[in-house]
Amino acid sequence: MGDQLEGRRVLVTGAARGLGRAIAVASAAAGADVALGVRDETAVSGLVAEIEALGRRALPVRMDVTDLAQSYAAVDRAIEEFGGLDVLVNNAGGGVPDRPIEEYTVDVFDSLIDLNVKSTFFLSQYVGAHFIANGGGSIVNIGSQAGSVALPGEAVYCLSKAAVAHLTKSFAVEWGVHGVRVNCVAPTFVRTDGTEEMLADPAFEADVIDRIAALHRIGEPREVADAVVFLASDGASLISGETLHVDGGWTAR
Repeated sequence: MGDQLEGRRVLVTGAARGLGRAIAVASAAAGADVALGVRDETAVSGLVAEIEALGRRALPVRMDVTDLAQSYAAVDRAIEEFGGLDVLVNNAGGGVPDRPIEEYTVDVFDSLIDLNVKSTFFLSQYVGAHFIANGGGSIVNIGSQAGSVALPGEAVYCLSKAAVAHLTKSFAVEWGVHGVRVNCVAPTFVRTDGTEEMLADPAFEADVIDRIAALHRIGEPREVADAVVFLASDGASLISGETLHVDGGWTAR
């Protein structure tokens, strides 16, 4: 990855596995020290060792993003240990098993909005105050192709990721004057432990590959992580308010 983030201090939420882990490693490979927002600080010793082997610092911080008090404390600890933060990656999020619209309950609706939207808004607000006080920074939100297309059975997940894309624009417009850039990466299905079970179904995998019109293959976490590193870096210094679809051409159809 070179030195795109040399000397930067990055906080990645949901860093224990999947895309979050890949983003954390890619950030370290690009020269950053990385705070790892995880639910269990003791469960990421292998990730810490991998980052330290790259010559960078790794700091696990306990963070359930639906618990704002805990999340703010994690941010404070990262700032104290690293002497500040330069980049926030709002990666933590998720969905629920597919269901028709008529079967969504208020509790399921609220849980998805809390996890994917409320956490992104308020964590960005909190870290952004630090960025503004220190002359700028970069926020990269992890959205989804589901924020741009309708996926049957995933109405509320699609809604939540569309909201993340729009929050990206709103934060970018308001905070550009403070030197804060805010962008979003919207991935397609990639091979992670979170999608392994779905992709193990040959019919499902074939359908996904068919929809990825241009490239006709499943993505890898590294490909999403590379996009995040780019948007966080000075190479994207004139880019803000954008959603970059890393989806192999899915949304181009």
